[in-house]
Amino acid sequence: MLKSLFSGVSGLQAHQVAMDVEANNIANVNTVGYKYSRANFSDLLAQTNQIATAPQGQLGGKNAVQVGLGTTVASVTRIFSQGSIQNSDKNTDVAIQGDGFFIVSGDGGNSYKYTRSGDFKFDGGGNFVDNNGFIAQGWLRDEATGVVDSTAPIVSIEIPPGLTTPANATENLTLKANLNSGSIIQNSAATYSIASNGDITLPSGREILTTDTDYTTYVEDVGVMFNETGEALSLQAGQGIWASFVPSTITAGAAVPAGDGQTLDITFTLDDGSTLQVTSPATPVTVPAQSSVQNAQAFAASINAQTSITGIRANGTTGTLVLTNTNADGNASHNINVSAAGAADDSGITIGAASVDTTAYEYNYSTTGPLTGAGGDKQFTSMEDLRIALQNQAQADIAGTPNVTVNEQGQFELSNVNGTAAIDLKVTKNTNGPTENIRFTQIMESMNATLPAGTTGKALSQSFNAAIHASSIDIFDSLGSKHTLRMEFRKTALDATTGSTWALNISVPEPATIDTIAPLNERQGSVRFNNDGSLATYSPPSVSFTGNNGSSPDQQVRFDFGTSNAFDGLTSFDAPSSTSGISQDGFTGGDLLGIRIDQSGTLVGSFSNGRSFGLAQIGMAKFANNEGLTADGGNVYIQSANSGNPIIGEAATAGRGFIQSSALEASNVDLSRSLTQLIIIQRGYQANGKTITTSDQLLNTLINLKN
Repeated sequence: MLKSLFSGVSGLQAHQVAMDVEANNIANVNTVGYKYSRANFSDLLAQTNQIATAPQGQLGGKNAVQVGLGTTVASVTRIFSQGSIQNSDKNTDVAIQGDGFFIVSGDGGNSYKYTRSGDFKFDGGGNFVDNNGFIAQGWLRDEATGVVDSTAPIVSIEIPPGLTTPANATENLTLKANLNSGSIIQNSAATYSIASNGDITLPSGREILTTDTDYTTYVEDVGVMFNETGEALSLQAGQGIWASFVPSTITAGAAVPAGDGQTLDITFTLDDGSTLQVTSPATPVTVPAQSSVQNAQAFAASINAQTSITGIRANGTTGTLVLTNTNADGNASHNINVSAAGAADDSGITIGAASVDTTAYEYNYSTTGPLTGAGGDKQFTSMEDLRIALQNQAQADIAGTPNVTVNEQGQFELSNVNGTAAIDLKVTKNTNGPTENIRFTQIMESMNATLPAGTTGKALSQSFNAAIHASSIDIFDSLGSKHTLRMEFRKTALDATTGSTWALNISVPEPATIDTIAPLNERQGSVRFNNDGSLATYSPPSVSFTGNNGSSPDQQVRFDFGTSNAFDGLTSFDAPSSTSGISQDGFTGGDLLGIRIDQSGTLVGSFSNGRSFGLAQIGMAKFANNEGLTADGGNVYIQSANSGNPIIGEAATAGRGFIQSSALEASNVDLSRSLTQLIIIQRGYQANGKTITTSDQLLNTLINLKN
């Protein structure tokens, strides 16, 4: 009887513990981050009245006869299932989605406690604390490197009130852009103006002397230039123009003899090397005989019949032949090159003391080097080559000093203000070389004009334009002052095999400097592309910036325009020039305006200077056995012998959960389950009580037997 009494008592005791556990669960149904517990029953040691026996012969075996002595609560298991995530309006609330614990300390990091409750806030000293005043542990931003190192030991998270960030001088500038390689462009600008002495003036007003070391940077290749409507000239070797500043003229040395039967055979050597013979038929025998004038006019008529080929017109009104080529017809020859030969009845006229008068010359594009001297055909590559060639010939043909310059609109200008003779400029297409370059011819034909001696008028070509693109960004010095750095790209050269080259002009506003050669606020460079549009090389890789405003001098600003032979920075495709990305890492000083927390647990500060960066990062711990942790009150746990050591690291790594800001993890207590458990525990308790009362009745019957 006593066994059943004590078994009932143990059942009451065990169910009382279970009731206590479940009551605690229900009490914490609204506790943030709470994990419910479960009481686990276990039977006690049984009394063996008869041991088990094995089968023997025809008799089967028997089981042991054991009587249990009751139950006990063997353990209380804490269930670490995920609680629901509830959004909040406080940006320092954080919840863990997944495994892991926040780490807090109340003694400066000498010992740690662990919690799932993310109801954090900043106290008056800037400490990031929970409701117990324990300081959250993690990693702080290293002021020297500007990064939060999560591999370092954890420390207390503290962000001082009124935090300010000092200015950070720009060290790196990154640019991603496309520079148009096509034959039609939208962004173009006139070439730099080139004076008659070769000095260059940029559109910004900067003057480059012929002695400057960077002079050749601005002498642009005409072959890669564009007309006013953005169409590429695409000059090929041998393409060009004819140009002359005075007509070709030859006058016969003597008058044409009078009389009938005069003939004249003239052979014209054309500019392309071919020949054309013109024969004037014998005049009929009439009375009276032909005069000198009549014979001369008959000869002139025969010559003029071939003007469309030779370009030469003859005049015999004075009885003396005068041959003139104005060089105005691009389909005809441009110079006079004749010889007079005769038969027995020939007049024997000599066409001038010399049979050649050359005033028109070819000006052809070449990549092998310039030929700019007067008195011969010319070759040019750059705008300066062409200007020098035109000016040399103009000054050789015209008395005085006519000048050829390039103005700020990229136009060639011919002036005769200092000339003592008239200029009759004729520019026509070149038909001797490859196919005509119509766009180049059209630009230069605009210069056709007659300029009297001493006139202030000018002959102007159309504009030569270069493909351009510009990008600007503000960089910062050590004081946080802004300086606009501008990068201007101009297409300067094209190689069918290797690709294209663009000149780069980097500038900052005065008094800042980036160069040691005047002007000190500009630096020249270049960018070269491969023939697939990828970046080949660029220079300079950096500039040494000095603000001259009290900031630190010689601030190195490194450029990142992309990787060689790749497409991750500057490219040159047949697409409009555009900047798709430009950034730099400098900023001015600023005050802390607010803090947000991202999924990695990084506390990101937003400052009044528009910058945002990580100030600290919340550390997280995970254990081999979460259930082995010991509750320490206040929603925190401490490590036990059975929990294992904490494995500390970043959120969302190595099995640790994500962190969600402006949210809290609710208690994982299921109220419907807990209430059901109350019913089960109550009935268990009642049943064990009934065991005791029944045993008592049995004892009472036993006592009453003596009566």
